This record gives sequence, structure tokens and C-alpha cells, in this order.
Amino acid sequence: MLFNSYAFILLFLPVALAGHALAARNFPRAATLWLALMSLVFYAGNGPAHTALLLASVAVNHRLGRALARGAPRWLLPTGVAANLAVLGWFKYAAFAAETLGLATIPAAAVRAALPIGISFYTFTQIAWLADAAAGRAGKASAPDYLLFVTWFPHLVAGPLLHHGETVPQFQRPGFRPTAESIAVGASVFAIGLFKKIILADEIAPIADDLFAPGGAATAGAATAWAGALAYTFQLYFDFSGYSDMAAGLSCMFGVRLPANFDSPYRATSIIEFWRRWHISLSAFLRAYVYIPLGGNRASRPRQYANLLATMLLAGLWHGAGWTFIAWGALHGALLALNHTWPARPLPRPFAWAATMLAVIAGWVLFRAPDFATAGTIYAAMAGTHGLGPTPAPRALALLPLLTAIVLLLPNMRQWTHPEPLLLPGPTTPAPLPIRWRPTLPWAATCFALFLLALLRMSRASPFLYAQF
Repeated sequence: MLFNSYAFILLFLPVALAGHALAARNFPRAATLWLALMSLVFYAGNGPAHTALLLASVAVNHRLGRALARGAPRWLLPTGVAANLAVLGWFKYAAFAAETLGLATIPAAAVRAALPIGISFYTFTQIAWLADAAAGRAGKASAPDYLLFVTWFPHLVAGPLLHHGETVPQFQRPGFRPTAESIAVGASVFAIGLFKKIILADEIAPIADDLFAPGGAATAGAATAWAGALAYTFQLYFDFSGYSDMAAGLSCMFGVRLPANFDSPYRATSIIEFWRRWHISLSAFLRAYVYIPLGGNRASRPRQYANLLATMLLAGLWHGAGWTFIAWGALHGALLALNHTWPARPLPRPFAWAATMLAVIAGWVLFRAPDFATAGTIYAAMAGTHGLGPTPAPRALALLPLLTAIVLLLPNMRQWTHPEPLLLPGPTTPAPLPIRWRPTLPWAATCFALFLLALLRMSRASPFLYAQF
């Protein structure tokens, strides 16, 4: 089920909210079970086999975490992590390995088609749980609390990566239920996210699709290539930002606050700052459970750069099973290492921003391209080797300046609604504070108008880009 579908908005969400309100008021112990059940109903559209896999993963990891917290043998942690990665690897990377190694014995197409939605998110979430349980950092979580923590439907498809220290205490909080205030705040945030997805991301998508389609870059001039690359840059931004807003808004409706996952990354003036703003929960996970255990920046400079490269290679592979994703991760690892060697006195802010965005856009071309040949053709066109070419389509000329202004000039959702500092995910992060912001009448009216506009344009439920990762 997708957030941007009539079935979700008009049927699933009202039933889930009403059931939670009734259960929390009359049967408090059943409220968690109700939400866990609704989360499984939400996920069940992916098929019984994938739902069974999710439930098996939850059951096994909960038992492993409880055993590790009680002082189980040290070998149980690497065994549990390896088992999680093996399952993820089979579904997500077996086809890639078969194609790379030329192994005809693995049905590559069948494995790729069977990729369970959200498996990367719930696998990494539970690996963090196991690591913290072994280190004595995991709090107590009953089976229902843990089931809801992993399957919580606002995050299950495309994040953010949840940390038990932030989420489980909220589920265990007395009086955990939707209120008129939480629904008002959450609905307004959800409406903005839906508008970003339907009106902004989906409207700009055809321009990017034309460039990256087979043969689309072969005849592209510089103008068309840049328009297509910028279109994908904005499509990914508003698609992911829209999902993050919808997930945060939905959680808020039920009285749960998710960690910040998006903070205007296209305003960054360095690659380091970009990764502090883009997919914050993934960056925090990689830092806490990969980069720091490898030695982080405590080792020598060459070792630190190697740690950065290894971490970003994993980030690239996490996003997709393909050499272009690995190369994208290597590019960002190299850029991060270069950024750490930059002189103490940075470039003037406009030049630093332009250099950062140029690197990010170049990376997104590699990220989106189906192969290196297509990426190379697009890079060549952007460099002008094919000439300037025809003027981009009117849609591009109208939308690209508008989206640029929105990204650079308007406050982001956190700035509108969460004036307190960002609460970054991590093993020691406390449960997020309640949202202090309340929507004004003009704001509520604007959100409602944007929601209706998105609802009228929602002719079909288009998947979220990050759901495929």
C-alpha cells in the first residue's frame, strides 16, 4: 500500500486512527497490538511470502536481542548480523552476483522480481538493535513493542531508519494515543508531503525519464542533458522529502514523533554538510555502526580516508545492486575524504555551494543511469560535446526555476514545525520531545488546499523512489 493512494488515505488511515483511539481509551494494552496489526495489513499488499519473511525476521531478531542482552556468548552477535545480511544479500544482491560472475544457476530475473519492499530498512534497523543489545544499550522491549517498532507502517517502506531508543519509549508512554492536536499537526505535515510527491516530484519526473530512457541521451544536447539531470535531482529531492514529511505527519497523528531525516540538503556548502542533511537516519546509522567501529577519525589520516571510502561504498551498495551504485558510493567517499583535506579557510559561500551542487548533480547522474555507458553519454552531453541542442521542453522551463526557488528560499518542514534543534538518531538519543508548533488557521487552510489539489491530481499511485532501495 502506498501513502499516495485513495485506499490508504480514505480507508486505511481513518480505520487505523479510529481503532487506535478506541483501543487506547478502553483497552490500553491492546493499542500496541492494534497498530502492529494495522502495520502488517499495510505491508500485506506485498504478498503473503514477504509478510511471512518480515514476521520471521522480527521473531528471530527479538529473541536474539533478548539473549544478547542477558549476556549470551559473544559469537551470537556476528552470527545474527551475518544471518540478517545473508537474507538481505540473497534477495537484493543474488541477481547482481549472478550477472557479475556469469552464474546461470541462479535465476537472476526471478530473484530481482521477488525483492521484498523495505527489506533494507527493517534489516538495518534490527542489526542496530542486536548491536546495542550486545553492548547493553538496548532497553526492554516486549514482543508487541518490538513488533510495532520494526513494522511501524509510516517508516516501513522507505524509512527513516528507526532506532529503538527513540521509538520504543514512545510506544510505551502512558496515554499514547491520537489527540485532536496531534492529528491537526500531523495532517498538515502529511498534506505538504503529499503535495511535494504528487505535484512537484511526479510532475518533473517525465523530463528525467526521457533523458535516462534507452537511447534518450544519445541525441541530447547540453540544454536537454542539463534539464534532465536537474529534473532528476529535483524529482529525487521532492519524492524523498515528500515521503519523509508524510511519514513524520502520519506518525504525529498517532502521537509518535519520528527522528529528522531531511534538512534542506541542497543548501549545503560542502559534501560533509550534504550528508548531515540528506537521509540523516542512514548517515547516523553508518556513522554509529560502520564508520566509528572501523576507527572513524581516531586513526591516521590515510586510515580515516579508507574508513570513509569503505562506509560510502556500503552506502552505495545499500541503495542498489549495481556497479553504478557502488561507483556512486565511491565517488562520495572520495569527495568526503577530499573535503576533510580542504584548507581551514573555505571558499566563499556561493562558490562552495555551486561546487557542492555540481558534485551532487554529477553523482545523481551516475546514481540514476542504468549503466556506465549511459552515464558517460549524459556527462558528455552536459559538457557540450553534442552541442547546445534544442531548448528544453516548456515544462522544464517552467518547473526547474520554480523548484530551485522552493529548495533555496522557502523554509523546510522542520523550520516550519520543529524550531527546536534536530534530534539525530543514535544509541544514546533520548525519545524525541513533543512537537511544540501548532498550525494557525491560514496555515491549515493552505495545507487543506494543497491536499485537495494533490488529491485531484492523484490519478494513479506512483511508487516512491526510495522504496526500491
